[in-house]
Formats: sequence, structure tokens, C-alpha cells
Amino acid sequence: MDALYALQNRRSVRAFKPEPIEEKVLDEILAAGMNAPSGRNLQSPIMVVTSDPEKIAAVEKLNGEVSGMGGHPFYGAPTLVVVLADASVGTALYDGSLVMGNLLNAAYALGVGGRWVHRAKEVFASDAGKALLKAWGIEGDYVGVGNCLLGYPADGFPDPIPRKDGYVYRV
Repeated sequence: MDALYALQNRRSVRAFKPEPIEEKVLDEILAAGMNAPSGRNLQSPIMVVTSDPEKIAAVEKLNGEVSGMGGHPFYGAPTLVVVLADASVGTALYDGSLVMGNLLNAAYALGVGGRWVHRAKEVFASDAGKALLKAWGIEGDYVGVGNCLLGYPADGFPDPIPRKDGYVYRV
């Protein structure tokens, strides 16, 4: 897919098919995330990737509790990429956000739906979130940046909506 087309037409998916993403395709998406720019090239982010329904459910449950809404904020996505970044790096949030953007855009370019779900910061600052990281063998002081949901769209890709007036000012 043309890069500019992907950048201008990618939209968040709200319903996913249960089938797993092909491993080769997932590897390409993750490579795009790994190659996102970072402040001073410190590469502060890490990605925790799982297609294990129990692990996804554990993070989803904590996310729902933090939101106060409960439910299923991960929309049935079969793959979860949690993006975290080294809390000691001043550009951690920005670096992780660029990883999230690359993941989402690469996914769309490869025919995979994606969605950014917030509250990773709160989830992984909690005792329960820190316990998950420890159980997964992740050590260090990380701040949660975002939850990237990935999977094949159940209902196709949403159409782009028009951009607001006044988005760009040329001075």
C-alpha cells in the first residue's frame, strides 16, 4: 500500500475477527514500531506483545477498572502490544507515542486493523500492573504509553471522516 494513502486513510477499528495475525505480518508491524524515531536515539520504548487470551484479558480487566467503566475496552482484539518507555528518559512519552503511531500505520498498510487504547500509564503505575510486568520478566522503571490492539477487522475498515476546518495555519 502507498505510504501516503495509509497515513491519510487509517482509522481505528472497533471490532476484530478472532483469527490470529499471521506471524510474518506481525513481525513486520513490530519492526515498524522498533524503527520509530526517538529522542537522541535512546530508544526508550519497549513493546510487550501477546496473543494469549488470558494475558490480554488481565490487562483489559485492569484497563476497564481504571476507566471506571469496566466492560471490554479491547474490542476482542486477538493481539495486544503494550508500549512502555523508560521513565528516566525525558522524551519517554513522545518516543512511545511515535512507536504507537508506527504500529498503527504499519498495521493498516498490511491489512490489519488497529486501535490505540489509553490508560496504560495508570494500569502499569498500579501495583497490579507492576505485578504483571514482573510476572512477564520485565524489570525496570517503565511508564505505560498505550495499548495497541491489533487484528483483522470484523466489519472492514471505517471510512475516513473529513478533517476539521482550521487544522493547518500557514504563516
